[in-house]
Amino acid sequence: MTDIDALMRYASPAADRTERNGNVGLVVILALALAIAAIVLAMVSREMAEPFVLAILAGLAVVGVFCLFAGAVGILHFGARQARNDVTRAFVDNLPHGALIADSTGRVLYANEAYRDLLGLDPEANSVPAPDRAFAGNPHLAETIFRLARAAQQGRSLKEEFRLPPPGEGEEEEADLGPRWFRISVQPMPPDSRSDRNGALVVWQIDEITMERAREEASFAKLQAAIAYLDSAPAGFFTADADGNIDYLNATLAQWLGLDLSEVASRPLKLEEIMSADSAASIAPTARGPAQGTTRHFDLDLIKADGTSLPVRILHRLPRGGSAARLAHALVLNRRPGEIEEAGASELRFARLFHSSPIAIATVDGQGFVGATNGAFMRLFGAGSEEGGKLSLEDLVEPDSHQALRRALDAALARESLIEPVDIAFAGAQERTGRIYLSPIEQDEGDSEAAIAYAIDTTAQRALERQIAQGQKMQAVGQLAGGIAHDFNNMLTAIIGFSDFLLMNHRPTDPAFQDIMNIKQNANRAAGLVRQLLAFSRQQTLRPQLLQLGDVLSEISILLGRLLGENIEFKLDQAGDLWPVKADLHQFEQVIVNLAVNARDAMPDGGKLTIRTANVGETEARELGPGLPEGEYVLIEVIDTGTGMTPEVKQKIFEPFYSTKEVGRGTGLGLSTVYGIVKQTGGYIFAESEVGIGTTMRVYLPRYVATGEEFEAEKVERHPEKPKDLTGRGTVLLVEDEDAVRSFAARAPGQRGYRVLEATTGAEALAVFAGHHGDVDLVVSDVVMPEMDGPTLCEQLRRERPDLKVIFISGYAEDSFRQHLAANEDFMFLQKPFDLKQLAAAVKAALEA
Repeated sequence: MTDIDALMRYASPAADRTERNGNVGLVVILALALAIAAIVLAMVSREMAEPFVLAILAGLAVVGVFCLFAGAVGILHFGARQARNDVTRAFVDNLPHGALIADSTGRVLYANEAYRDLLGLDPEANSVPAPDRAFAGNPHLAETIFRLARAAQQGRSLKEEFRLPPPGEGEEEEADLGPRWFRISVQPMPPDSRSDRNGALVVWQIDEITMERAREEASFAKLQAAIAYLDSAPAGFFTADADGNIDYLNATLAQWLGLDLSEVASRPLKLEEIMSADSAASIAPTARGPAQGTTRHFDLDLIKADGTSLPVRILHRLPRGGSAARLAHALVLNRRPGEIEEAGASELRFARLFHSSPIAIATVDGQGFVGATNGAFMRLFGAGSEEGGKLSLEDLVEPDSHQALRRALDAALARESLIEPVDIAFAGAQERTGRIYLSPIEQDEGDSEAAIAYAIDTTAQRALERQIAQGQKMQAVGQLAGGIAHDFNNMLTAIIGFSDFLLMNHRPTDPAFQDIMNIKQNANRAAGLVRQLLAFSRQQTLRPQLLQLGDVLSEISILLGRLLGENIEFKLDQAGDLWPVKADLHQFEQVIVNLAVNARDAMPDGGKLTIRTANVGETEARELGPGLPEGEYVLIEVIDTGTGMTPEVKQKIFEPFYSTKEVGRGTGLGLSTVYGIVKQTGGYIFAESEVGIGTTMRVYLPRYVATGEEFEAEKVERHPEKPKDLTGRGTVLLVEDEDAVRSFAARAPGQRGYRVLEATTGAEALAVFAGHHGDVDLVVSDVVMPEMDGPTLCEQLRRERPDLKVIFISGYAEDSFRQHLAANEDFMFLQKPFDLKQLAAAVKAALEA
């Protein structure tokens, strides 16, 4: 089309005629001017004529020089254009296909002889129709011709192929000659501003492709015959690509497998559907698989549609010149029982066992090069033994494992019976680990195999081992923290209690008053650390209630603004229809504050902190991976633009007492407390961080679905009103094995008007209760005591007095001992450490309940 564009640009007769007429006019004007000048000079004298002659000669010289320059730049052509048009016509007339040029109005400017011959037109005819008019009378071509004509009008290129009888021939001749196929195209050609005044030109080309279509149909018929032959062949045949997709399956193999070919053609079929995954790995070509043109054979079992196995021998070949998709051809031979016996049952049984084994197996020679491999080996390493060259076992593992692998191979060559397995890291971008076992084999003369290598993938096992070890460590530290917290709470209870007694006996103006206040304040700070330990060990007492996290975050955002400072931009991005959750309000606030403070400390030079909330449905939770069980969650994201964390630091951030801050700036309990609270609430927390980019902490709390009545019933006042008058009447039995705590706890109700009976153990409490059976109104008991614990004591006392009121006091959480009580047991709980007012208020509330 490019050559025709260049030649046809100057091939129109109208353009030639216009240019030729312009050159003739210029010559006529010049001749008339010279004739008039000669007549005038003949009528004057010689002396007078001489200057005029010189002037005329000078003018002619100027005109001559102008013509030379005009011809050089193309303004005047002097017959060259005519010669060029003659060459163009000769070229177009000798084209093997028909060509026609028309202007934008549809007027035909030129048509070559091949065009006239293809349409059966008279060579001497003056009127030549364009293709859109020549074929307009055929109703079968109406749509095709309309599309071509439309493209010509819109200045678009278009190509169409159609079938029709030759124009002018009858139906009988058409039947004798057969159908004719034509290819016709239309292409716009930009106008030549120097010669074409009719706008853009249109080039039509038409060619008969009857013989070409006949060859295509013959090739298709041969292909159909070949497919029919394959379908009726006594052997199965299939082709598969690198992704394990079966592109073709013959009828014989489909019949063996019990598949319907019509269903197979209508849906994609994978290799894993007709064989095991390991066998499929042997068949599907890979980047490190066998060389192109290589043929291998092995015996394995195919899986039929009914789930039964079909023993076969597969001849597998990867054709030469494959593309990135690399097709694999396989010939399948059915192994009937009689044939199995003839071929050697033991050999076939071993081959089937070798290829169907779930463990990767390969033979290795003395230099470590891989020989025969099974499907599991191909799937595990993504490589086979035939890759155009030898493949070493060391090439499949990281360099750090080469030395240990070589020692094991040397031991196999020395025919040692016990060879230690080698833990290796697989080569490649993906982090995978494995273990290789080497076993020596007998070598006959001429055999190259020296050992058999068995390989297993230990990536998942290693990850599970790390998780178990981490879990055990966290559990051990949690138990230790819980035990420490319990004993420490007892001491803090005594310190805080006796501080209250001292404060009652000192006025604020006394010199010792401020010292006592400092003792109590630091004891309360220590109590906060103990609560963090209990939170990490998941042994703190939770008071779950229905929470609308949007409202909670809005209220706490004011506090966060003060904590973060002026150099950190704070943004709260909340979802409008956030689901409710059930959690302890104060513990949740502590989670958010701890995360925000950690983010602030990670941005010493300022930055941006964003807290974002969203609902996470079951589908989204499923896509997040195995770390988050299926369900509906409310997501709280705390995103900072701080320094970020390395992977090593990220693995330890939830461990207690681990801190990256300076000495004295952090206890290392902030994130461990968050972890414990979230886990005890039934949620999940994940960290994502990149050094220099920032950190994102994601907290997933399970959605809580409650009715309207339950929602109203579960609402709890955030600051319940405490009773003002803490005095009262009644007998209180106090059971506490710690002397300091018992001394303080006995004096507190006694100063409020209550009668207090003391006991150090559960057995002693039973004796005291028996001596004052009718007088005891309330029992205040520790939970963990020698000989008899608090829940057991409560159970025995209520056998005699079912309506007896009980308050448990403990440094452990309420949930840790509630499971040892009956479900309908009613009691109050007071968490250690507590002060004088808290104990008096609890006694007052229990007796008035």
